Amino acid sequence: MTGNQVTGYVCNIQRFSVHDGPGIRTTVFLKGCTLHCFWCHNPESIRPRPEVQFFANRCIGCGACVAVCPEGAQGFDAQGRRVFDHEKCVACGQCVDVCYAEALVLSAKAMTAAAVVDEILRDRAFYASSGGGMTLSGGEPALQVEFSREILEHCKAAGIHTAIETAANVPWESLATLLPLTDLVMMDIKHMNPVKHREAVGAPNTLLLENARRLAASDKPLLFRIPVIPTVNDTPEEVAAIAAFVRELRELRAAQHDGAAGEPASITLELLPFHRMAADKYASLGWVYHAADLTPPPKERLASLTAAAQAQGIPVHTQ
Repeated sequence: MTGNQVTGYVCNIQRFSVHDGPGIRTTVFLKGCTLHCFWCHNPESIRPRPEVQFFANRCIGCGACVAVCPEGAQGFDAQGRRVFDHEKCVACGQCVDVCYAEALVLSAKAMTAAAVVDEILRDRAFYASSGGGMTLSGGEPALQVEFSREILEHCKAAGIHTAIETAANVPWESLATLLPLTDLVMMDIKHMNPVKHREAVGAPNTLLLENARRLAASDKPLLFRIPVIPTVNDTPEEVAAIAAFVRELRELRAAQHDGAAGEPASITLELLPFHRMAADKYASLGWVYHAADLTPPPKERLASLTAAAQAQGIPVHTQ
């Protein structure tokens, strides 16, 4: 395709995704987020610019990266072990280019919106047969708003179902720009208590809850998601508080729709259990994985939390 060459940073384009909206989807993970959840499953997407990740278990010790690094970030210690000084790295990518073992990778690359859409269109036959489409995730799609808008615009023109995954901790104007081009909005809610929310993700929940109310006032289907994180929000009381908020949003939408033809667009809730599969990503970035001691919630706990949410009288799903 041709057109406006709007460019953005993309971490990954995941094809045949089945957990980021209905049907078979292509999920585009964008760089940059306003939150810093200590359990984040995509930590490479948090910072707004590309970084070099070092996966030590893949390294074959050839030393090619050491020879080309202009900043002295790559090297060997006194015992001959490979070391990577993340503080010195400027993400020029020269080490990545010569790493045959793919132990060094860039966390994101610059792409035009046109190139992203070309990738998405490859699987349009699967979208049609499964009721799927494309999803913009991250990170936070609303941080790269013009890039996201351009991708969504071309996908809508091609007849592809569009969705965004957002934390909604962004100015409302950014989300509002994307809404007319979005068929489904998926939004995380971590906690209703502002103090505990800030402790867990580094920011208050005031803005995102206000944006949730504005989203509920729109005509878009909404899927609110609770990442169930031990020590953060894995009690029936905490989940019920979020479910009660979602129930209020459903009531708000129903009241606004009163007397209009047809049914109002759905607002539903989903529980996403914590997992530890991102541990190697934290190590690759040189970060401490503060969720290392947490254990995924057992089925019995998830069942209890699901029941607590359903007791608020709303539809609840669990992955």
